[in-house]
Amino acid sequence: MMLRVKRLGIDTCHETVAFLARRCPLYRAQEFVALARIEISGGGRRIVATLNIVDDESIMAADELGLSSLAHRQLGLPDGTPVEIAQAAPPASLDHVRAKIDGAVLPPEAYHEIVRDLAAHRYSKMEIAAFLVAASRFTTAPEVLSMTRAMAAVGGRLNWDSDVIVDKHCIGGIPGNRTSMIVVPIVAAHGLKIPKTSSRAITSPAGTADTMEVLAQVDLGADAMREIVAAENGCLVWGGHANLSPADDVLISVERPLSIDTPEQMVASILSKKLAAGSTHLVLDLPVGPTAKLRHQDSFVRLRKLFEYIADQVGIQAAVLRTDGSQPVGRGIGPWLEARDVLQVLEGDPAAPRDLREHALLLAGHILEFDPALRGGRGIARARELLENGAALARMRRIMAAQGPPPAAAALGARSHDVAAPRDGVVTAIDCLRLSRVARLAGAPLDKGAGVDLFKKVGDPVAQGEPLYRIHAELEADFRFACGFAAEASGFTVASLP
Repeated sequence: MMLRVKRLGIDTCHETVAFLARRCPLYRAQEFVALARIEISGGGRRIVATLNIVDDESIMAADELGLSSLAHRQLGLPDGTPVEIAQAAPPASLDHVRAKIDGAVLPPEAYHEIVRDLAAHRYSKMEIAAFLVAASRFTTAPEVLSMTRAMAAVGGRLNWDSDVIVDKHCIGGIPGNRTSMIVVPIVAAHGLKIPKTSSRAITSPAGTADTMEVLAQVDLGADAMREIVAAENGCLVWGGHANLSPADDVLISVERPLSIDTPEQMVASILSKKLAAGSTHLVLDLPVGPTAKLRHQDSFVRLRKLFEYIADQVGIQAAVLRTDGSQPVGRGIGPWLEARDVLQVLEGDPAAPRDLREHALLLAGHILEFDPALRGGRGIARARELLENGAALARMRRIMAAQGPPPAAAALGARSHDVAAPRDGVVTAIDCLRLSRVARLAGAPLDKGAGVDLFKKVGDPVAQGEPLYRIHAELEADFRFACGFAAEASGFTVASLP
């Protein structure tokens, strides 16, 4: 009994999903409970997928097996190829997850088995969630090390012809903090190699890859990355094509919607990606603030020590910095607006946001200190020199040319609305989470020109009715959602002057 493969073009967000017609003459749908895991085999290929039952006859023929985009890509067979299905046995590594739920300390080999099954998409989202919750309650530092090594070992691995490969990473949570696009050209212009792989936004208004895509192509494979880094010392690309620590992407697809962001999993996620990318030296940006991921000094110290311990064990020299996470960095929140801020800094525009400029120089300076040939303490001065003499801008233009033009031209969202100060006074606080949500509701990052343009920062005086920020959107529905959300609470605290 053979079904015919059909790609349905449904994005199921990191989950392999198959669709079986209820009226299928070859398999009785009643025998395959919806959301059960099935094994699909044919043409010498085999994958595991979550099953959905289809009643609408217009979607696919009765003798077809529909596949989501991810499932079709994983199976790697053309439409019409005959396949068979069977109930899938649970992955053996689930026994380790059950032990973790009971509070067991797992050995390294258990994490390797779990990660292999995660990367092969053998876990359902319910099973992934069970693992994440259990690990968040019981994971020890040695287990974080085991998880990091296991995640780095499964998937691609980049190797470079240099003893010093530098990188930087921010744990996120601060809108507008687009320092990588300034740091990379500074460091590359100095002569250190910095192959920067970045993520796309999942729940934020923009990731570095989303913002860089306003200026250049970011969907590049490992071979193209190597060529660009060999020529320019750096790149800014989306990490998805490099297949680095693929289990991390599976975990993130469940972590973010559930708002699970434990220090242990964060460290394993970040350092496994850096290890797989071939990084030897790393600067970590840990913002601390009232609406940041890290709210208190104690949280920062705990995370810093865990980063330092794991980095030492896997052979990465790491410098961990505590930075200001009390408010957004720069003025733009959203890909087009953030790209504008970056170019203003690189071009030396007097209108460039000073906080973004100084933050990027701080990070670049610490990275340059990794250069054995640079005199100690000269890092920030050297970074400033490369920015001010135009070398960083020239290198950024070369990197953009090497990566190629962006897939589509981007423009600022045509619909706009100013959110005004409710009274005379001074801005005393800005809620990073709320501003991110406003920008997201406006359409960022899917619409590159959507987002929030900030006019005021903490400490700035304001008059009643004066604009605090401007919302930009492309679609009318997004525009209404964002304006309505901002009307409920702007995200700004304005205190009356005494």
